[in-house]
Amino acid sequence: MNNAHIKSFFDPTTFTVSHVVSDPATGVAAILDSVLDFDPKAGRTSHESADRIVAHIREEGLRVEWLLETHAHADHLSAAPYLKETLGGKIGIGTHIREVQQVFKKVFNAKDMNTDGVEFDALFDDGQEFRIGELEVRVLHTPGHTPACLTYVIGADAFVGDTLFMPDYGTARCDFPGGDAATLYRSIRKVLALPPDTRLHLCHDYPPDDRPPHWVTTVAAQRAHNIHIRDGVSEAEFVALRTNRDQTLAMPTLILPAVQVNVRAGRLPPPEDNGVSYLKIPLNLL
Repeated sequence: MNNAHIKSFFDPTTFTVSHVVSDPATGVAAILDSVLDFDPKAGRTSHESADRIVAHIREEGLRVEWLLETHAHADHLSAAPYLKETLGGKIGIGTHIREVQQVFKKVFNAKDMNTDGVEFDALFDDGQEFRIGELEVRVLHTPGHTPACLTYVIGADAFVGDTLFMPDYGTARCDFPGGDAATLYRSIRKVLALPPDTRLHLCHDYPPDDRPPHWVTTVAAQRAHNIHIRDGVSEAEFVALRTNRDQTLAMPTLILPAVQVNVRAGRLPPPEDNGVSYLKIPLNLL
């Protein structure tokens, strides 16, 4: 199997990393975890981050077949619909997005929101395989942060979403609806059972002041150095640590706009009779 060519794009506003994965033999590409720029003060969206990816795709002469999400993000809005309109491709996510939709349909009292995942072009099950050109992709269901989290394994590379961060930052939080620390522990151990030299490509990095952002690590580095879940940390120890830490964390700045857009596959809520789309803020609920 060919090795994937990977180009990553870091958005410093949301600390998000989007990845373009392409097959050098065919020029077929997938875009993972894209970012729609959003100004919460003005309620305005824009496409600077996505257009950087568009420019790369066109410069390299790539053909986009997939727009993949590792989960329904709570910290940025997805640009998948814009990229689909601009470049083509099918939007894919884990089949358990239906559970996430069921929760947030109630939270936002969203009459239009479906709970069958129909907004997405493909829903992936654990162990399912598909291709990016000639590259074989294997799907791992890695819940715990959310019920729908996936890891995409492509040869010696794995795209883990928010499940893991750099070893000096640890692991995903588990206090969102449907999150569970014990489930996350088991999901991470499944990822860390991959070969030690497997490269893990992250969706975020929140670097300390003494280092620049990084978004590639390895199974071996995580097992040796991850501050939350290195080898030797038991499930009970991790659950206690993760639960205590989550109680100290503020809600992500963009969680309310992000979730209600991302469970719709990145689409804004339908316009009202004045032609304007509106995002809801549930008061005194969360």
